[in-house]
Amino acid sequence: MTSGPLDGVTVVEFAGIGPAPFVAMLLADMGARVIRIDRVGGPSADYTPNPVLERSRESIAVNLKDDDGKAAAAAIVARADVVVEGFRPGVMERLGLGPAELLSVNTRLVYARITGWGQTGPLAGEVGHDITYTAITGALHSFGEADRPPVAPLNLVGDFGGAALHGAFGIACALLAAERSGVGQVVDANVVDGTNSLMALVHGLRAMDKWRDDRETNLLDGAAPYYRTYRCSDDRFVAVGCIERRFFAELLDVMKLDPSLIDAHGNREVWSSTTEILRTRFAERTRDEWVDDATGRNACLAPVLDIAEAADYPHAQARQNYLPIDGFDADHRQPRPAPRFSGTPTGEPKPAPTPGANTRSILAEHGFDEATINRLITQRSVATQGEDPT
Repeated sequence: MTSGPLDGVTVVEFAGIGPAPFVAMLLADMGARVIRIDRVGGPSADYTPNPVLERSRESIAVNLKDDDGKAAAAAIVARADVVVEGFRPGVMERLGLGPAELLSVNTRLVYARITGWGQTGPLAGEVGHDITYTAITGALHSFGEADRPPVAPLNLVGDFGGAALHGAFGIACALLAAERSGVGQVVDANVVDGTNSLMALVHGLRAMDKWRDDRETNLLDGAAPYYRTYRCSDDRFVAVGCIERRFFAELLDVMKLDPSLIDAHGNREVWSSTTEILRTRFAERTRDEWVDDATGRNACLAPVLDIAEAADYPHAQARQNYLPIDGFDADHRQPRPAPRFSGTPTGEPKPAPTPGANTRSILAEHGFDEATINRLITQRSVATQGEDPT
């Protein structure tokens, strides 16, 4: 039995921040072997270790500004299928590890560049983070209440949904193409392009005059009384998602409200007044009381859970959606790899490595003898776990 559909694929990840580590995690979750090239002397001050995001890797610490260190990195890439890097355009080229150099020694290589702005354009070399990238896509503008500033949707829409998921999908596509043609290529995945793609439904609705640019005036942005959240008497919330008219009718029945309120489903003019009626009614009972009443009914009502509650929710428990994190107590869990496969099931994630934990074994596997490995460590070209040669 394999450990996932990407079993047998080797990925080299150049350690960094942003969406690139999530791409590497997704590939590792699917069974790929991920070798992370960490920095000698420890990560930069911008980096925060993460026991979930960095799971299921091996790590070699390399000084990429040293000629022998770069040669070691190139030797590892020469036998890999995929490279994942998330630096600004030009950084890898200045190191001599850009696509031109690495594809010349590994013609089947898929070289994935995961950035904010993309490899070209006037902003390509600028700094930024999720919120700055999504700001120019229209997505950030669309989150939040009408009379308040836009709300950042964590980094889920830009970094992870826009760049990382499109990056992982792009890698899978490029691997398939390389398998057929024998030729690799560069994958330019970034927050701006990917977030634009995620906005496809909205652009389609807008083209048909079914979406307004003003925040909280549309079906899916909290304006509709049947597609929003409501505060309950215990200051917890329920989420209502009755896009279909028949489901809204069922919700009104669960709430013991006037059935004529169903008219709000097709009439924007009464959205605001209907929302106030539902808001008042929901505030009369607790979240879980409403959930109990709606269970088994086609009312599209769910409790808004916090992160701790989500892991204990019966549906999550039944599907074993969460797993323990090595070295942490039972209150801290990690999501199981997704999606699931019938023929090539994924294994459970392995603990995140300490930078340099696998330096010696990786070098030996790639043809470096013990004397050479010791020399590289002594001259600060590479480092092993616990050995900081700086």
